[in-house]
Amino acid sequence: MTGGFSLPSWPNDLLAGITVAAIALPEQMATARLGHFPPEIGLLAFVVASLGFFVFGASRALSVGADSTITPIFAGALMLATAGVAGSFQSAALLALMVGSLVLLAGVFRMGWISSLLSRPVTCGFLAGIALHIVSSQLPGFLGLPPVGSNVLSRFAGVAQNLPRTNLATLLLGCGVLVAVGIAEAADRRLPAALIGVAAATLCTVFFGLQHHGVQVLGAVPMPLPHFVLTWPTYDVLRQLAPLSVLLAFVVMVQTAATSRSASEDNPVGIDRDFIGVGVANILSGVAGAFPVNASPPRSIVAAQAGAQSKWAGLVAAGAVGLVATVGIRLLGFVPNAALAAILLFVAFRIVQFPLALQVWRESKPEFALIVATALAIVLLPIQTGVALGIALSLLHGMWTATRAQVIVLKRVRGTSVWWPPGPGMPQEETKGVLVLGFQAPLSFLNADSFRSGAMRYLTDAQTPLRVVVLEASNIVEMDFTAAHTLAEAINFCRNRGIHFAVARLESVRAQDSFTRFGIRNLVGNEHFYHSVYEAVEALAPGEARPE
Repeated sequence: MTGGFSLPSWPNDLLAGITVAAIALPEQMATARLGHFPPEIGLLAFVVASLGFFVFGASRALSVGADSTITPIFAGALMLATAGVAGSFQSAALLALMVGSLVLLAGVFRMGWISSLLSRPVTCGFLAGIALHIVSSQLPGFLGLPPVGSNVLSRFAGVAQNLPRTNLATLLLGCGVLVAVGIAEAADRRLPAALIGVAAATLCTVFFGLQHHGVQVLGAVPMPLPHFVLTWPTYDVLRQLAPLSVLLAFVVMVQTAATSRSASEDNPVGIDRDFIGVGVANILSGVAGAFPVNASPPRSIVAAQAGAQSKWAGLVAAGAVGLVATVGIRLLGFVPNAALAAILLFVAFRIVQFPLALQVWRESKPEFALIVATALAIVLLPIQTGVALGIALSLLHGMWTATRAQVIVLKRVRGTSVWWPPGPGMPQEETKGVLVLGFQAPLSFLNADSFRSGAMRYLTDAQTPLRVVVLEASNIVEMDFTAAHTLAEAINFCRNRGIHFAVARLESVRAQDSFTRFGIRNLVGNEHFYHSVYEAVEALAPGEARPE
């Protein structure tokens, strides 16, 4: 399943892999610390996750590893649910296994459609809330202050109270890293901006003896060897982790699908195969004693831009990170904490979708409210509760949109054989005794009552006796049981009054199957299904369909 390697492509894959590794090294250590894990665990997670995706994934550029989007979600929940850090490590590994199993099953059963259940405004609010979590957790380290508070608001309040105690050397070092990363990213996104910033900060710390001025460093970093710490879980542990694993699996699938599409625009791949790869990556991460992993949009896009031609680029990245984590592990001990905090602050700023939020504000105020509500829920509530509420808001918004679909009357455009929704200034002609109805959404239990009330209103309020009713069905791509019975009521209402009922432009294959399966085709009569409204009216009311 690995395929894709060819001799002509190896220089591009080698360059892309080294580029990704240079970006991943500081990011993986920083993300591990974000989740209260030792930095070497982040490196371990990246290596084993990359190997898992290399064997089972599909996308040539997708990079998997520790991710700042999901880490805040499970880190706080695990610290609260377990007794101390050791218990949190055990639960994190088990959680990775559970998340991986769910994502793997979603891929096996071709459930890639799940990734479309989170709307873009809700995703925007979700990322904004996650960014605030990251900022609040990293500001103390960026300013040289001790950790304060247990939630976003208390952390910001604690930082504000302790601001006079800021360590100037630490602050200047962190600001220098932010500037270096920003300049490098602006110059070329393929540059290892994070590595450049961290390397420069490390050199300054060593050469200027900044540790004597209060700058804290990582210290001794053990070699990241797999450690199989898992024990057979109890029922209570599984019950505690089950809701969180479902939540994380959903977020992982959404981000994986979005990343795969954005990093492979010129070479689309199967989302389901990528789900399998990311699922296996999580399982291997759990077996190795790490934590849940996810697809990384920035690294994946950089890999594509750097010329990755196959999944071998990911294997090169894993090998390079593994080499540094074993041969050069002692050098990592001199990395200042403020540098890693600066990297995460930059990541937090980068994941907030400011242009999208501004566009939504201009074009749809109700959906902008979704952004704000989701962000506030993630900030004010326990983060896993906030994420679950954001997902619920997305689904409720989708259902609300479906329920707003209304029955409309189509009129014939003057001088043509086209029936169209009437609009300002549109020249239209009356067609006596003919009513053409349209419904611009799939018919389902969500809008069946809306369809019934709209159709009956037009049927009973007609100014002239009706001879023909035509349902223009081009937008009805699906129909469920409840909607089918509602439609049957309208058809029987017409038949009982001697009105011909016809269906035009039923184009969707799924809708055609539904009309047959629920008996609507037999009720209408196969001869009363037409390719156009013109054809239907001409057949049932000769002369009325012809333009004057």
